[in-house]
Amino acid sequence: MGKVIILPETTKDPISLIGRRAGICWGSSTDDPEKNYKRGLDCIRSGHGRTWEFVNVEMVLEGYSARVIREWYTHIGGSPTRLQASTRYIDYGEFEYVVPRSVKKDPEKEEAYRAAMHEISEAYRHLQDAGVPKEDIANILPLGMATRVVDKRNLRNLVDMSHQRMCARAYWEYRDLFRDICAALREVSDEWAWITDHMFVPKCELSGFCTETRSCGRMPKKH
Repeated sequence: MGKVIILPETTKDPISLIGRRAGICWGSSTDDPEKNYKRGLDCIRSGHGRTWEFVNVEMVLEGYSARVIREWYTHIGGSPTRLQASTRYIDYGEFEYVVPRSVKKDPEKEEAYRAAMHEISEAYRHLQDAGVPKEDIANILPLGMATRVVDKRNLRNLVDMSHQRMCARAYWEYRDLFRDICAALREVSDEWAWITDHMFVPKCELSGFCTETRSCGRMPKKH
């Protein structure tokens, strides 16, 4: 199971920060915390997305598959950046991996899946003992291998990501990952709890209809 660690550099009062930054450009006083909070909410409800880009989120994602992290990297808008666990320097002779739910529900399939992962691990150690550099052996590692990422992005990027990745049609592990991020951010502050409850929603909830060819039925299709 994956884990999200919110780093201390993450903005603790995102709504109030939005209000403070907007207040500077509106010629308003930013000394009153209550007015800053209300101004921040107004920016959110009015869809002034550029103000959301001042909210910083830094976190560690660990225990998720290299496959889902490859998808995570596709959300590059808003100047995010990240570092991923090295396959050049880290010894993966024994690596953790993700087992899909569709495999876990059948003991025979799970046994075959784990046997394949074990064989890859054995091959890794054999090649390592034979003197092959880790950076070359890494080519045999599977996308299901668990990895670790240090990630930095802003609120606007996460809001946009939620619309696509909280959709029932999104890859299951990505949905799990985003739910874990919501849960971790909710613990940071009451302001983050409000944001995760009101701003992180699937795109159908945002538009009022489903845009997917194969709908889950949660919302009616657009005609």
